[in-house]
Amino acid sequence: MKIVIIGGTGLIGSKTAERLRKQGHEVVAAAPNTGVNTITGEGLAEVLANAEVLIDLANSPSFEDKAVLEFFRTSGKNLTAAEKVAGVKHHVALSIVGTDRLPDSGYLRAKVAQEEIIRKSGIPYTILRSTQFMEFLGGIAQAGTSGDTARLSTGNLQPIASDDVADFVAEAALAAPANGIIEIAGPERARLCDFVARYLKAIGDTRTVVADPDARYFGTKLEAGSLVSDNNPRIGRIDFDRWFATAPRK
Repeated sequence: MKIVIIGGTGLIGSKTAERLRKQGHEVVAAAPNTGVNTITGEGLAEVLANAEVLIDLANSPSFEDKAVLEFFRTSGKNLTAAEKVAGVKHHVALSIVGTDRLPDSGYLRAKVAQEEIIRKSGIPYTILRSTQFMEFLGGIAQAGTSGDTARLSTGNLQPIASDDVADFVAEAALAAPANGIIEIAGPERARLCDFVARYLKAIGDTRTVVADPDARYFGTKLEAGSLVSDNNPRIGRIDFDRWFATAPRK
């Protein structure tokens, strides 16, 4: 089966492609640097020829509110239009748990728009909503840091390893379309501030972590359940300690 992965050269895309190729599928990793551009439409018709499944892992190069909304709207419309012409049978997209609970986040508003385009396209689909990746813990810490202090939200986090995400994406691509949302999450849940403190301690970072219920998470205030799933999520196998033991160090 031919499977096209948009964003196939990124973190999740490359891992997903490896899994699907090992199972004998023809996988095309598509990205602007391979001549496929979902914004201009360049290369879409050619890469989707004879494809049965499209995995959409495209991400905006800018997180500015207007730019990210325009990216996901344009990318989504171009992809679904090209899929209809090519006869693609299943659109799999990776989204984020909490997209519809945090309207103050421009990025998450853009993901809501992306999901809506997919749902209304008429193409059979599966939307995988993931909790935050463990690989992002350092970036979350940095976003809340001023000087030697990281002031971070007390909202809950249930981070998932990228290897588990790739497993779930590959499984979804080979399964029948859900025509709905499947949520995926890591095996451990704790306050965001506590998870980041654990990560910083593990890497030997001496920043002080302050638990602040009013601290903003990339511009939005979190409630306890904003970023976690209580909707019968599929749970990954890799906990923090196992992930950290094998995570590449920069």
